[in-house]
Amino acid sequence: MTTDLRSLAKDEWDTWYRMLDVAFGGVPESPDEQELWRALTECERSIGVWDGEACVGSAGAFSFRLCVPGGALVDAAGVTMVGVAATHRRRGILTSMMRRQLDDVRALGEPLAVLTASEPAIYGRFGYGTATQQMKAEIDTSRVRLSTPAGTDDVALRYARPADVHEACEELYARVVAGRPGMLARQPGWERLGLLDPKENREGASPLQCVVAERSGELAGYVRFSVKPEWDWKGPKGAVQVRDIEALDPAAYAALWRFLFGIDLTSSVLAANRPVDDPLLQLVSDVRRCDVSVRDSLHVRLVDVGAALAARAYQMPLDVVLDVDDAFCPWNAGRWRLTGDAKGASCERTEDAADLALSVRELGAAYLGGTSLSSLAGAGRVRELRQGALAEASPAFGSDVAPWLPHGF
Repeated sequence: MTTDLRSLAKDEWDTWYRMLDVAFGGVPESPDEQELWRALTECERSIGVWDGEACVGSAGAFSFRLCVPGGALVDAAGVTMVGVAATHRRRGILTSMMRRQLDDVRALGEPLAVLTASEPAIYGRFGYGTATQQMKAEIDTSRVRLSTPAGTDDVALRYARPADVHEACEELYARVVAGRPGMLARQPGWERLGLLDPKENREGASPLQCVVAERSGELAGYVRFSVKPEWDWKGPKGAVQVRDIEALDPAAYAALWRFLFGIDLTSSVLAANRPVDDPLLQLVSDVRRCDVSVRDSLHVRLVDVGAALAARAYQMPLDVVLDVDDAFCPWNAGRWRLTGDAKGASCERTEDAADLALSVRELGAAYLGGTSLSSLAGAGRVRELRQGALAEASPAFGSDVAPWLPHGF
């Protein structure tokens, strides 16, 4: 088989995206979704594999800024739109696209590549590690109560058209990004994602709604949500579906959740993507009736080990030599001395004896502080070469709050 792997031309986008639709089951997205993804696609960062005039493989990347422990925003390639036609599987097409893409990311000087995986088993062989998780909660609001902090009653709530308050909500979002690793600083155009609401995707739910929380006339939080009405012989049992919720302080956050719990004609609240340490879990009276489940979310790949490890801060002073294995990006392989603390870090090549041995996949998993090196060592994926090194390094790599990706891409 002879195929041609090349950068995507703008006039090839429809063919390229149609192949991706088919690779993901063949159900076309709504016109609104397609228009948004067309506008956001960076064609110069997208590649296609062609067999004659047929597109048989696709992969793209967005230019992101990712919050890392310490609050810094680091350049990261947001890997996206990866698919291979079912007729051309097991022919090395995915590997060839991953090879080209990581070479391009390195050439651009981005130390990180990140992605969300349709199937999480795929990307480990390319050096991606699962760095964040997302929590889903389906709360029985007929049985669960909230214990709210002082000041909750001082927060004023009002309905607003999502588009009318969108700019203010985006400004608030930008203020909270630095407080949690894994969050993305939204680049121009990405603010549209929060308003995307195709009728075809509602499945009986209402159009997108928004309630804002204010204190002395200033925005303190917001929630975007929809309501799915449902009735049976006993009466109403509608569901509130939370799209996203952000607040600047505990009282505003609790006030928004109290509102969601109290919407008339509903008996449940569904939040499909929240941090695993969401304060909501501390507000509810009965977590057992919140039907909590957890799954993988953001996968991280260190493209430049030295630059990536130097870009974040560490919870306690650290001086450790890492022996890194990276077969797919061999420029990362070898020993690196990492020194750092809460103020910053440096990471340089060294000939000194290694303290810990691990692959770049484990570094990706631990990078945002959500997976401990000790946990990975317990699974045999990190080896301690100097006694005590693991106990020193593992807490230093941690994060006070769980890393979290607020939306997909």
